[in-house]
Amino acid sequence: QVQLVESGGGLVQPGGSLRLSCAASRNIFSFNVMGWYRQAPGKQRELVATIASGGSTNYVDSVKGRFTISRDNAKNTVYLQMNSLNPEDTAAYYCNAVEVGINRFNNYWGQGTQVTVSS
Repeated sequence: QVQLVESGGGLVQPGGSLRLSCAASRNIFSFNVMGWYRQAPGKQRELVATIASGGSTNYVDSVKGRFTISRDNAKNTVYLQMNSLNPEDTAAYYCNAVEVGINRFNNYWGQGTQVTVSS
């Protein structure tokens, strides 16, 4: 069983920055895609950003130009650098990893880390 452990959340003022980390219990190169999702109170979980094993990235429109997803295969860690944060970014952020193979599909989630943007 794969474990994903997020860290780096917290309280930050509008305009501030945070960097989230997601440490995996095994080699992340084995995952086809890793990503970050978020869920605000009363709202559905939404995709924030993804990064494929080849390095290509994808972002939801609301974070483009502000957030950057990256991965360090040597450390088995995926990061989400969040800049110019605003109150609408307040949510629990979850790390996700997907692996697909012949007769195999696994979707893993971390426990989440809270990000609160408030003055």
